[in-house]
This record gives sequence, C-alpha cells and structure tokens, in this order.
Amino acid sequence: MADMQALADALIKGDRNTVATITQQALDEGTAPETVLNEGLVAGMDVIGKRFKANEVYVPEVLIAARAMKAGMEILQPKLVEAGVQPIGTVVLGTVKGDLHDIGKNLVGMMLTGGGLKVVDAGTDVPAEKFVELCKAEGAKVCAMSALLTTTMPQMTGVVKALKEAGIEVKTIIGGAPVTQAFADEIGADGYAADAATAVDVARQLISAA
Repeated sequence: MADMQALADALIKGDRNTVATITQQALDEGTAPETVLNEGLVAGMDVIGKRFKANEVYVPEVLIAARAMKAGMEILQPKLVEAGVQPIGTVVLGTVKGDLHDIGKNLVGMMLTGGGLKVVDAGTDVPAEKFVELCKAEGAKVCAMSALLTTTMPQMTGVVKALKEAGIEVKTIIGGAPVTQAFADEIGADGYAADAATAVDVARQLISAA
C-alpha cells in the first residue's frame, strides 16, 4: 500500500521523483485522489509552511518542496478533475500596479497551491481593473495582493475600493515587505500575511468563514 506519510516526507525533503512514484503508486492501488492530495501532498506542504514560519527552513527549501509538490500534482490533477474534487477556493494573486517584484508573489502562489487552493496568477504590475476582471471571471473567493515598494502600497487601496464598488463578494489579503497589519486595517483589507505560509492560513480562514 502506498504510504501517505512517506509521500508527505518525500515532499518535505523535496524529493520530486519519490513524490511522483508514490503518487502514481497510490492511484494505481485505487487510493482516492482526494486522500493523496490531502493526506500526502497538502500534509507535507503544511509541515514546510510551519517550519518556514518558525525560520527552520528558508526560501530555497520551500521552492524545492513546491517543485516536488508540482511533480505529484501533475499526476494527480487529471484524477482530481475526474473525481470531481474541487479546490477549497480560488485565489487571484498579483503584484500591484507599478511594482514588478515577483519572487514573494510566486512563493505565495506555490504555498497556496500546496494548501489545496486554485491560484490564478495575474502577474506583476497589475492594475485594479485587472484584479476586478479576474476575480469576476474566476469566481474567486480571495484576492491576494503583494507590494514590495512603499510607493506602490497605495495601489492596494485602489484595488480594495474597486472590488467593493464592483460589488464582488471576495475577501482581500495583502502582503509584502513594507506592508503591515495596521495598513491592512486602514485600507479595509480582510487579511494581512507577513509571509507565504501565513498567507495560506489567512486564505483558508477567510474562505471557511465566508
């Protein structure tokens, strides 16, 4: 029998070949795709997220684990679709207008995917209208924005306002080096994440509370 703990452990180590092998083996043995996702891949990424928050692992280890997760997801995704397993929610993610930084955003995207969410990556330098358009089109439950420059932080205010004016029921999360909880409160964002692992927790909480 394919061992879900061994799958999670291989993901934590970033061993993509073992992740792919165990994922395939589990499916061949008739393990439900949802079980493989939640008890193997998501469980492993949760551990990485906790360690990342506690400064026990750093960005390179997270990226390696995320690559291993991707190797498993490539095998698992068609089976999840066949089984009608839906992600717990869709997140539209982007770096705000005027800001071209994407490393943090990409890391958040990987962690959100690892947390069982569907991520629609809007890219960088994203104007408010594009966030609104994508949230509408994708039926997003969360709109996550990143800014690495103090000069682009005010763009977040514009996105929060534009989403409200468009009447879209979507929760907003903001993050990035200069961003604070106080700023999130000030602009009326629903959540603030200091790092990629926290972004997953906040997104899950906002979706389950909705």
